[in-house]
Amino acid sequence: MTGPSHLLIVHQHLYQPPREDPWLEVVSIETSAVPDHDWNTRINRECYARLGRAEAYRKDARAAARDGDARAGLSRIVNLYAWCSFDAGATLCEWLDSEAPDTMRAMVEGDAAGVRRWGHGNAMAAPYHHVILPLASPRERRTEIRWGLRDFKRRFGRDAEGIWLPECAADDDTLDAVAAEGVRFTILAPYQVHGHDDSGMPVLWRGPSGRTLTIVPYDSSLAGDVAFGGLLGNPGALAHRFTPYRDQPLTAPRCTTLATDGETFGHHHKNGDAALLEALSLASRHAGTQLTNAAALVAHYPATREVDLVSPSAWSCAHGVERWRSNCGCRLDSGKPPLQQWREPLRRALEGFASQAHDVYAREGAALFVGDPWEVRDAYGEVVGQDGNVLEQFARSVVYAGASNADVQRARELLELQRATLRLFTSCAWFFDEVDRIEVRQVLRYAARALELTGEAARLSPDFVQALTSATNGHAGAPTAAEVFVREALPQRAPALCVAAAAMALAASLHDTATIARGESTPAVSPVRIGTFDVEYLQPATPSWRVRTTHRRTGAVATFTGRVEGVGPSQVVHVAPENGASEEVRPHEYPEAIARQVLGASATDDVALLGAV
Repeated sequence: MTGPSHLLIVHQHLYQPPREDPWLEVVSIETSAVPDHDWNTRINRECYARLGRAEAYRKDARAAARDGDARAGLSRIVNLYAWCSFDAGATLCEWLDSEAPDTMRAMVEGDAAGVRRWGHGNAMAAPYHHVILPLASPRERRTEIRWGLRDFKRRFGRDAEGIWLPECAADDDTLDAVAAEGVRFTILAPYQVHGHDDSGMPVLWRGPSGRTLTIVPYDSSLAGDVAFGGLLGNPGALAHRFTPYRDQPLTAPRCTTLATDGETFGHHHKNGDAALLEALSLASRHAGTQLTNAAALVAHYPATREVDLVSPSAWSCAHGVERWRSNCGCRLDSGKPPLQQWREPLRRALEGFASQAHDVYAREGAALFVGDPWEVRDAYGEVVGQDGNVLEQFARSVVYAGASNADVQRARELLELQRATLRLFTSCAWFFDEVDRIEVRQVLRYAARALELTGEAARLSPDFVQALTSATNGHAGAPTAAEVFVREALPQRAPALCVAAAAMALAASLHDTATIARGESTPAVSPVRIGTFDVEYLQPATPSWRVRTTHRRTGAVATFTGRVEGVGPSQVVHVAPENGASEEVRPHEYPEAIARQVLGASATDDVALLGAV
């Protein structure tokens, strides 16, 4: 690389805790996210979408005379993903695919712009789930990395050169596992590395196996001032920090890397995207500074200085990686005493259950799969972000010749069991202060789904619930993780039954109910998709509806009969599975999208959908 010897990199770590219902694969109402439907939607509106179309302003001459940082009329729209290094976790990207495709498109286009401009893309990969890799077993660590790399290639059309480690959590085994997959570099905090020279230039880690990985140390002081200080409120001051050597001749290259959560630019700091754009524009005017991305830096300035890793370490815990397994004292509210003793028993309970789930997978997989079950699991990463026929075809490609349809379905269920089990260790469940927060509830919902998929819930559930009872803050009246699991994670009804009831209510709302009551012929009802269920209407011409549901991820099929009574919030669907007892399902139990359609004018706000919950 020719040109100036001071390089500038801005890296945005884009991540949201997964919020999807484990059965429907859709995000439910989160009233705390008002005025938006849920936190993914809100943060996309406040931040991710804005980063894809940041507004650049031209200065008004008179205003600038009074205030050098004044901004006036809109000048142009800039895709900051085209100018910044970034990573976006696979689970967030899956939500963006369906709910915010323009944002996902801006990321893909921004990465391609980096390739054209610097010869290397702006996007970095990440493990598939946001897990603390030093706390994962070697087998789970390998799968998370491989799934993340395969999702990245499918999404961005190229192999990843770098990988972002969740919470920058690293140890020597993690770096070795990353290097073993052909990844060239990662970004870490400077205090995670012994032996760097404070230049910000790439350094080299060499593991016991002989594998190497390049580390780009970010500027922790700059990151702290941007994320937690007021620096984003003053683009001129930020530009000044971006160009620390503008008045100094340099004898060797130096690099300033800002790495922080992408939510900083617009969610945590309103108009942070515009402030970042203006600061980058100001910094780029200094001839001694050149904007680049991390992959280009590593390629053009190969690391030679060897360093040691602080192992284990992370960017958000002063105690290694204890924040995700013990009451280490790291918490959000420093004004309260540390009462996170629930972290260790929660992890222990989940690890114990995960081990049992893995035993089920290995035992049944050995009888179904042609190859090693764990290699099959790794290969599932090629298709895990898809559904329907793609998953069906994958399952048929890995089961023994002549496998029955029932065996293929069980193979799909086993692979989904592994997906649900890996989700259990999403880091945000341990990051915050309380055991009854939404993040803990979410991983416990994944546990409920995984229990169902084992086919042995009756055997495994009692021990799991018992293990969760010791996960509590310890103060009087504090809930236990067991209470959260039973009260808020376990579905009160079979999700497929609620989907079937909702489909009947939807069809009834679209047809002349009087005609149906008389048993007269009605037009055929088209199949519908509700969440991740496909629903076919088998018998729509009599008072009793009959529907068939198919889960698009597992292929599980069920048939239900039922009748619809009433309209609006008082509506009741009497529905029964084939050869099963009838249950009464009410609108607040329908999947939300269908509840909104059926309730119509009655659904004036989200409270109508929540019913008695």
